Amino acid sequence: MGQKREEIWRAFKDAFPHTIPIMLGYVLMGIAFGILLQKAGYGFVWAFFMAVFIYAGAMQFVAVGLLAGGVDIWSTFVLSLMVNARQIFYAIGMLGTFNKMGKKLPYMIHSLTDETFALLNLKKPSCGVDCNYFMFFIAFLNHIYWIIGCVLGALIGSSIVFDTRGIDFIMTAVFVVIFIEQWKCNTNHIPAMIGIFCSLICLILFGSENFLLPALCLITLILSFLKRKLG
Repeated sequence: MGQKREEIWRAFKDAFPHTIPIMLGYVLMGIAFGILLQKAGYGFVWAFFMAVFIYAGAMQFVAVGLLAGGVDIWSTFVLSLMVNARQIFYAIGMLGTFNKMGKKLPYMIHSLTDETFALLNLKKPSCGVDCNYFMFFIAFLNHIYWIIGCVLGALIGSSIVFDTRGIDFIMTAVFVVIFIEQWKCNTNHIPAMIGIFCSLICLILFGSENFLLPALCLITLILSFLKRKLG
């Protein structure tokens, strides 16, 4: 039992430093969401449960408008699918890895966000550290940061009055930081260039409202075709 605890603690200590950039972004982004949710008339209890069970930054921001506007269930379902469709592609890419994680599998699927996906592919455990626990703690810590940020934001929103315009730009900033980190840590920039090119083409063809899903499909097809060449 003692050896198992030591193994888990070692994985936690190894994973935590890698999540610090995400912690800064998630807490700030969660605060932004919590404030907007509070301003829409929903308190910290809503913020907590949405952070725990929905755990989808973009969709949670969209949900603020849906809740305030009384949108019907079907429209909410379709919009949720469109906003979070990219998670399907993340999951496909992680199937082989997650299948080895036993009882942790359901939570790993639930906690697979953009940033967590990036870290799981970018960072590797130190020598002697259990890989499954290492990945679990990256996902778990990121989730905790998001929960803390959302609840804190709702509490702040209930006690401080200020202009919230532009506050949701934090999400964009986090995505840019993740992209730059991946670019700096990888010598092969072809996948990133393919992603940029496909996104721009689909943005031109389908517009800013509808380009994401076609872009993801195109990127997946091209990268799958070039998988062996890209290594």
